[in-house]
Amino acid sequence: MSADHDPNQHDPAQRPNYALRRANLRNLLVENRIDALLVTDLINIRYLTGFTGSNAALLVYAWDSSEDRTIICTDGRYITQVGVQVPDLRAEINRASARRVVEIAGEWQTGRVGFESHIMTVEQHRGLSALATGLELVGVAGLVEQLRMVKDAYEVGRLAAACDAADAALATLLERGGLRPGRTERQVARELEWLMFEHGAEAVAFETIVAAGANSAVPHHRPTEAVLATGDFVKLDFGAVVGGYHSDMTRTFVLGQPSAWQREIYDLVYAAQQAGREALAPGVSTKAVDAASRKVIEAAGHGELFVHGLGHGVGLQIHEAPGIAKTGTGTLLDGVAVTVEPGVYFPGRGGVRIEDTLVVRKGGPELLTHTSKDLTVVD
Repeated sequence: MSADHDPNQHDPAQRPNYALRRANLRNLLVENRIDALLVTDLINIRYLTGFTGSNAALLVYAWDSSEDRTIICTDGRYITQVGVQVPDLRAEINRASARRVVEIAGEWQTGRVGFESHIMTVEQHRGLSALATGLELVGVAGLVEQLRMVKDAYEVGRLAAACDAADAALATLLERGGLRPGRTERQVARELEWLMFEHGAEAVAFETIVAAGANSAVPHHRPTEAVLATGDFVKLDFGAVVGGYHSDMTRTFVLGQPSAWQREIYDLVYAAQQAGREALAPGVSTKAVDAASRKVIEAAGHGELFVHGLGHGVGLQIHEAPGIAKTGTGTLLDGVAVTVEPGVYFPGRGGVRIEDTLVVRKGGPELLTHTSKDLTVVD
């Protein structure tokens, strides 16, 4: 049972507590015996500071509770922007941002400096190593991403707003008769994307999927000039971005009255999606959540037609940790935002996927996407 969504529960206008996020990162640095972390991933920098420019590096010290030595560096294009977005940190202006903060770390004889080894290239590492006199550069991966998995109230508010924009856009598309025989997949996709902007999105989360007829059996089909026809399954997978946070939702419709096989497959995916949602809880392994949904489809004899994982984390990126799949690792935590999206795909015939964005909660998942999942017939 999903917790009720209260639009007033989260305040998306509130500024995030970036200082707290950096304090949480410092705790991880201490645990990993790292004196400072060089952050070069722009999404992670945004998470830790609010800075949204296209060039930056951040140096976070493990023992710097007053943040006198925590530095953000960017180039001259962002002098004003960094002052507005990051008023609480020292800002350096240098186009070679990572090189500059490493130079400073060397001047301060920092010791063990971690770098995001999953982000930095070999050539970049070589260049920084030549500057790191007296420093020990230590590759670490996923420390900031570990923090990003659990969403605070601000983040859930942004996610909810992004989901609301997508829900409203789909409702308007259906009210206008925008999903009908004779239109092309590409026409439907472009209208749905524009409607998300009209309902408050600042961007689309990814290229909208509109897949009709046999194309609905392709999990990540790209819209074409294929024409929607009576009797088709039409699969819509789309999302909006609000405040940098992404939504993700899939709904599958039938144009005209569904055949017996279409009802059977839709009901099966519906049941599998419900089982996956109900399995979401703090402390449950991601593998177990995938299994809860997958076993419903396998019991019906269609396990080989469910060809992808059950879901993924969502936030500042459309795909984040954790992955919910047969190969998933770890357990869910309270406050993790994920998708649940089982699908069954008959090649050359058609397929169904149903997807929601939810937040894991102790009392049951908080549902953020509210468009009905009942089989909808579009005449």
